[in-house]
Amino acid sequence: MAASKAFNSTRSEKIFDICNIIIMSIIMVITLYPFLNVLAISLNDSTDTVRGGIYLWPRELTWENYRTIFSYTGLIQGLKITLLRTLTGTILGLISSSMLAYTLSRQDFRSRKFVSTFLALTMYFSGGLVPTYMLMKQMHLIGTFWIYILPGAVAAFNVFIIRSFIDGLPYALQESAKLDGANDFTIYYKIILPLCKPVLATIALFLAVGQWNSWFDTYLYNGNKPQWTTLQYELMKVLASTNQGAGMTNANDLANQMAQVSPESIKMAITIVVTLPILFVYPFLQRYFVSGMTLGAVKA
Repeated sequence: MAASKAFNSTRSEKIFDICNIIIMSIIMVITLYPFLNVLAISLNDSTDTVRGGIYLWPRELTWENYRTIFSYTGLIQGLKITLLRTLTGTILGLISSSMLAYTLSRQDFRSRKFVSTFLALTMYFSGGLVPTYMLMKQMHLIGTFWIYILPGAVAAFNVFIIRSFIDGLPYALQESAKLDGANDFTIYYKIILPLCKPVLATIALFLAVGQWNSWFDTYLYNGNKPQWTTLQYELMKVLASTNQGAGMTNANDLANQMAQVSPESIKMAITIVVTLPILFVYPFLQRYFVSGMTLGAVKA
């Protein structure tokens, strides 16, 4: 009797596992299908793409679409600037936000409530597009690389997440360090930062994705500066030009290639190039992501 119950239990568990695998596989296919479809079209022969009917794999495999877009100098320049702004913006954003968060977490900082309230207000109110543009112009940032970095160096949301994480650390660690003669910078650099790896990894992911996907600031401030173009801005120009059926401004070399490859293939190939790098970053930060968001709950 006991053996029969054990057998039925084992059989039920196996059926449950099989059902789980089937359901999760279906969900995975549904989730990955849009990306796999874009990848298949980007790898398919351009003339064959016009026929349609491409789903999960290319009918006629070719790398010609990628050779075409990488022959476009604007795309290469945009990739360089995007990589540079993502790296610089992420590092500077982490340093500035974590330093401010550490300051606001200090119990002996008398203005912590005022500064926290002031930061919180910036999350709900802004000066508007025109005043912001005038401010950037007066600071001589328009037409420079630093227009991508300095305006977003400190974000109130990131500061509050990091500060909440620091508030959860034992304050006795800072007091012990002070008794040993450590100054504020030493405490921040050698004690706080190593303990904040989970939340810093989470913020780093936010900053990197934001910098990588940003294109409107390029359009607004550096649209006429090809040396400061970004990858996402070039993608936007390609999508706009192919949707309108016209040539691209400042991209005649790629527009001339449109006669040989379909606009759909070009769009999909550039979309893959833009998307892949940021996808490779996430697996390295995944183990910190959940714990960082859980421990760093926002509180003003």
